[in-house]
Amino acid sequence: MLTRLLGKNGPRVSTMGLGCMGMSEFYGPADDAKSIAVIQAYLDAGENFLDTADMYGVGRNEVLVGKAIRDRRDQVFLATKFGNERGPNGEFLAVRGEPKYVKQACEASLKRLGVDHLDLYYQHRVDTHTPIEDTVGAMAELVQAGKVKYLGLSEAGIATMRRAAKVHHISALQSEYSLWTRDPEDGVLDVCRELGMAFVAYSPLGRGFLTGQIKSTENLAANDYRRNSPRFQGENFKKNLQIVQQVEKIAEQKHCTPAQLALAWVLARGNDVFVIPGTRRLQYLRENLEALKVQLTAQDIQSLDDAIPKGTTAGLRYPAAMMERLGK
Repeated sequence: MLTRLLGKNGPRVSTMGLGCMGMSEFYGPADDAKSIAVIQAYLDAGENFLDTADMYGVGRNEVLVGKAIRDRRDQVFLATKFGNERGPNGEFLAVRGEPKYVKQACEASLKRLGVDHLDLYYQHRVDTHTPIEDTVGAMAELVQAGKVKYLGLSEAGIATMRRAAKVHHISALQSEYSLWTRDPEDGVLDVCRELGMAFVAYSPLGRGFLTGQIKSTENLAANDYRRNSPRFQGENFKKNLQIVQQVEKIAEQKHCTPAQLALAWVLARGNDVFVIPGTRRLQYLRENLEALKVQLTAQDIQSLDDAIPKGTTAGLRYPAAMMERLGK
């Protein structure tokens, strides 16, 4: 188990968390029994950082995680999120951050997870109709009530990060970061360090693309979200395969898998950076955890930067409507 401090004066948490989203939605058919086995194997390996959200599976993912950690709560650093409101049929309704909603969402998450407190509570996306001061103020009241220990934001912009930090310390910012998504390097990582926030990288494997396992969209289930992702479509897909080829080439030189190289690259960005790759398969969980042993030299990192310069990736990381919710 490798740990790092989660933000200024924060707890020591597993450097590699486990993202649970895909266990309930977006990446093909769910199998709760296999997913629970993966979560428990992760904990058995001595790791502790689980990541979920109320919107994943419209609450089903929190229920799943709750089942997996029953009788093991003291082994888990549990993170969940609120703010993306969805209807009963899964339709997206709104981004919400008004104080009353924050507290209602927290109570609902606690109930689904079957726990009496959350270790880390993120606002999943910033509500542009509610001042961030009001949202974080309500989150801070949850800390005071003992229902939440640490606060986080996800995909927030720099100005919002600064304003939020004036209300209450924000322990972590979660945003997408990988060899093919370098956006946090445009000032966000610097501001995290200035404000004492940890950086939690989601999709560090480029939604699985950087593993080298996806050679065609035909490899994806019919209901897989990635079929609608710009980076997985048409000419973008073909161009992005060239990125994978570079990762595979350098991984072979390092005697590791492409996935392990991609994870090691993110972790090498600083000792305040965490990764939360998701998987539903034990073999991939074990492979990912082995990435913690991969040590990249300055020359290795330079080779990757030369082979895959920032801005190389073709296509937006989300469909246009979803892109509008980022960096607010």
